Amino acid sequence: MSNPIVHFEIVGQDGAATQRFYGDLFGWAINADNEYNYGLTDPGKGMMDHGIAGGIAGAAEGTGPRTTIYVEVDDIEATLARAEELGGRKVFGPETIMDRITLAQFTDPDGNIIGLLTPAAG
Repeated sequence: MSNPIVHFEIVGQDGAATQRFYGDLFGWAINADNEYNYGLTDPGKGMMDHGIAGGIAGAAEGTGPRTTIYVEVDDIEATLARAEELGGRKVFGPETIMDRITLAQFTDPDGNIIGLLTPAAG
């Protein structure tokens, strides 16, 4: 079985403004009630009866706006190593967030940032 895309992330200069924009545009319910003010979306049910959850946030200092997809994998370290073998470059991670997920990011050979995640061990 292939590895599914399980999360998207849209990061803007002003997280609250970016959350309002996408919430107003698409009618998304966005909950940013967490220590990171990270807006989590609920995919709801649509015409295709599916969708993926996502996050909408403000850019960290020294970074800019971006859109990233996250792919669920069984072994983040092995996947990062394989990405590097194929010409990619590790950006960060693995790092466990909120004791729920472990994530990492790499760039593909063209510089696109792709995220990897897996449920946190334990």
